[in-house]
Amino acid sequence: MNEYAQVQFPNSIEKEVKTALDFYPKLKDVDIEIKFKKNIKKSTMQAQPKFGSLFKSKTNREYIILISEKFKISDKEFSTKDIPSDILIGWIGHEFGHIMDYQNRSNMNLIGFGIKYLLSDSHIIEAERAADTFAVAQGMESYILKTKDFILNNSEITPSYKLRIEKYYLSPEEIMDIVNKRDGEVPEAAETTSLN
Repeated sequence: MNEYAQVQFPNSIEKEVKTALDFYPKLKDVDIEIKFKKNIKKSTMQAQPKFGSLFKSKTNREYIILISEKFKISDKEFSTKDIPSDILIGWIGHEFGHIMDYQNRSNMNLIGFGIKYLLSDSHIIEAERAADTFAVAQGMESYILKTKDFILNNSEITPSYKLRIEKYYLSPEEIMDIVNKRDGEVPEAAETTSLN
C-alpha cells in the first residue's frame, strides 16, 4: 500500500518520488499530482497549486508538479529518465520544498506570490532559496548538494547556466551553514577560544 495515498506519480519515477517524500511527512496527506510534460519553458520542474484549488480551504488545496520529459541545459539535451537517481531525488525534493512553502500561505497570498514570481527577479531568488531551505531543513542536504554538483561541475553545462543556478539557489556553503545551525554544530573557525 502506498503510504502517501494522496500523491499520484508516474511508475517510472516511483523510487525517486517515494525517497523524496520520506523526508516530508507533513505532505503525506496533501493532494499532489506529479506528471511529465513534453516541455516546460525555462524550467526542468515546476510545482504550483492547481488553479481551481485556490478557491478551496488551505487544507484542501491540490498541487501539481510538472516534470519536463526532456530538458535543455544550455545546448545539451537530457532525458529525465537518464538523469542519475540521486539527482532526480534532489530535484523532486526541491519541488516538495516549494509545496511546503505554499502550504504556509493563504490563497490570496499565493496569488500575489505567483504574480510577483512572474514579474520580479528578486522574488524568484527568494522563492527558489526558500524551497532549497525547506528541503535542507527536512534533511535532504545530501541530495540537494548532489544536484548542485551535477550542474556546477558538469563540463557540458555552459557558464551562463551555472551562473543562473548560483544566482537563484542556495550555494553549497549556504546549505552547510543551514545544516550546521539545524544540527547545533559550530563551524571549526568559530570553535577557537581566546587564551587571554
